[in-house]
Amino acid sequence: MNITSAESVVMEVLWRLGPKDAEEITADLAETQAWSGTTVRTLLDRLIRKGAVAKQKSEGKRIVFSPLVERADYTHAESKSLIDRLYEGRLGPLFAQFSERQRLSDEDLAQLKAIIARIEDER
Repeated sequence: MNITSAESVVMEVLWRLGPKDAEEITADLAETQAWSGTTVRTLLDRLIRKGAVAKQKSEGKRIVFSPLVERADYTHAESKSLIDRLYEGRLGPLFAQFSERQRLSDEDLAQLKAIIARIEDER
């Protein structure tokens, strides 16, 4: 599923807040995006066509939108696609590139060590 950057902003609202109508989504995004209600509805329509969002009637004529894709599933697919495309599916070169270009914090290093230890324990 190919979700654009703008569409992912709308998805983040739905993942964070759950089912909402277009006006509520627009209001939530008002602090970070200068999008009109029309823009948000266009993005929602695209997400519906892609099968990422469901549209359903709620109280009265109110139409609410809810995510059909779990955030964890989306981030996994996007991460895997990026790693496959840029690093031939290998994680080592990804971490090497980051460590060469930017200093990893003590917290980053501790997290990486904990992940490696957990993976080794599971083998």
